Amino acid sequence: MITFRHFALRRGSRLLLSDVDLVIQAGWRLGVIGRNGSGKSSLFAALMGQLEADVGAVELPAKLRWAAVAQETPALPDAAIDYVLGGDAELAAALRDEADAEKRNDAAAMARAHHRIEELHGYDGRARAGRLLHGLGFAADMHERAVREFSGGWRVRLNLARALMAPSELLLLDEPTNHLDLDAVLWLEEWLRRYQGTLLIISHDREFLDGVIDHTLHLEGSGVRLYTGNYSAFEHLRAEQLRQQQIAHEREQAERAHLQSFIDRFKAKATKAKQAQSRMKRLEKLAGTEAVRAERAFHFQFAQPERVPDSMLRLEDVAAGYCSPAPPESFGAGADAAGLPLSAGERGGVRGWAGEESSTNADASSTLSLPQGEGANVILSDVRFSIEAGDRIGLLGPNGAGKSTLVKTLVGELAPLAGDRTAHKELRIGYFAQHTVENLREHSSPIDHLREQAPGVADQALRDFLGGWNFTGDRAFEPVDGFSGGERARLALALIAWNKPNLLVLDEPTNHLDLDMREALADALADFDGALVLVAHDRHLLGLVCDSFWRVAGGKVETFDGDLDDYARWLHAHNNAAKRGEEKTETVVVSAADRRRAAAAQRDSERATRQRVKKVETRVAAIDAELATLDAKLADPETYNGPTAALMQLGQQQANLRREKETLEAEWLELYEVLEA
Repeated sequence: MITFRHFALRRGSRLLLSDVDLVIQAGWRLGVIGRNGSGKSSLFAALMGQLEADVGAVELPAKLRWAAVAQETPALPDAAIDYVLGGDAELAAALRDEADAEKRNDAAAMARAHHRIEELHGYDGRARAGRLLHGLGFAADMHERAVREFSGGWRVRLNLARALMAPSELLLLDEPTNHLDLDAVLWLEEWLRRYQGTLLIISHDREFLDGVIDHTLHLEGSGVRLYTGNYSAFEHLRAEQLRQQQIAHEREQAERAHLQSFIDRFKAKATKAKQAQSRMKRLEKLAGTEAVRAERAFHFQFAQPERVPDSMLRLEDVAAGYCSPAPPESFGAGADAAGLPLSAGERGGVRGWAGEESSTNADASSTLSLPQGEGANVILSDVRFSIEAGDRIGLLGPNGAGKSTLVKTLVGELAPLAGDRTAHKELRIGYFAQHTVENLREHSSPIDHLREQAPGVADQALRDFLGGWNFTGDRAFEPVDGFSGGERARLALALIAWNKPNLLVLDEPTNHLDLDMREALADALADFDGALVLVAHDRHLLGLVCDSFWRVAGGKVETFDGDLDDYARWLHAHNNAAKRGEEKTETVVVSAADRRRAAAAQRDSERATRQRVKKVETRVAAIDAELATLDAKLADPETYNGPTAALMQLGQQQANLRREKETLEAEWLELYEVLEA
């Protein structure tokens, strides 16, 4: 149990948190949410002992083991798997002792080390570290590579794996889905559901929060408020609370007006003086319920494209990759590096190509056939991909499969190794690369970036445009050095929007965005009249703005027939099938009697599996009925007039049923695969 008592925290002169009284029970899975700057990371720092409370205290159990993701990764020569294994400090020390004792040929020390490793269940430690790396997208040949050889995003994953490796009763995760692809997010979500300790997560990914947490802590102003249930339950409860607060405020204001009217009319009359005095006391005792202050949501939009060609871009029989010995996409920094603009006409992350006009063809076509032996690293082959007006395509697949390579080939940053890339002459691409935010120029302001992209445009027009992206007043002239990741991402999107693209190609645009900005981006993309290609790990954004999905895996690009829930189920089934395929089997000679007995055993097993499938289906149907009843209760305003404890119990019951349903659905998939096999 973790307890905050009259806890207050300042950052400089600004009060972040004040008079926080909170108890976090052991085993809770708590999502910590709030606007950027509300104090979420500072709260974590206080729990880790990195910040002292200005007032009050935070109390943690004695000998509590906690784990968190390190912010920095040293450029170590150690293998990635050894770095992750080091997250279990005791086990790593025991393994080192064993190795040292073996070098010294010290039998007694070796025996002590063996005994300690057995106590820590450490002989499968390397395998556990390997499974963590695999789940987070590291291919098998990456496990032994030196940490210093990885790019920044991959080092963040290494730190996450190291934190998950550490034995802990408290796990603190601050934006764990940043730098993860959708496959890794789904894997992490499943891993965290199995975690046995207390879990605190800061995240701006609402689908991820919904799948993991059972309580929500909302930081607003300088206070905190605890809600039972996941993020969706929090939204529902908070909306109802705000509605009730506004109703109470309006009633109080009406009563105030009535009392004040009586006082004003009769306070001078001797016959009514006593009654007027009574009403004055009543007026003073009114609680003073605040009106709901609706926070102005941030909105922006991408300008209407001047023209949207019917056939915008096409790849025919393309081999995509690198024509020089560049690091593969799954490993090094070079594969992800995507700069802002290359020339004055392509500034701000927007790439536009007019192509070569001819009297017979209005399109620009580039055909290139390069040797695919030495010096050619082919990531994707036989790619046939076209973008038409109105297409809204989401790219799915693990990191390293080639999504960024496909994106770079689409926008023209990589020339095809073979095949044709054909672009319409009026195509204008707005390209947000994974590292666009980092490539903004230090010491330059938003208006400096925009001036370089739009030479000759009056400063007032530039300021008006930036104001629409919330860079108002002096903020437009401040250097980006002090901007948050979210502000930098917003500026990069603004620079893209200036050029009025008719095709947006966005590669992980949400990594630095908070929930409000993600909602604004979803709204802007939904209203965008051009075409869209989106790579994102945010399922909420993908589901809102994409109409079709393509899967990039195994060196191929193929359409995926289904939605994101179908993809999660497909991925789960695919991973299970891969595990079964790795299992080695022995071929033995059996007698006819043995074969009959095996067949009978198989029939019995199949019968039991079918019975279990029926039980699971029956229970899922019952859960659906219970959830429908709970949803109806939570939608009834009268529910919120009852005791708070009863309301919290309903939210907890809803969260428990949803988790049970997810577990049963996963079991049903596995059973169904067994029956199909």
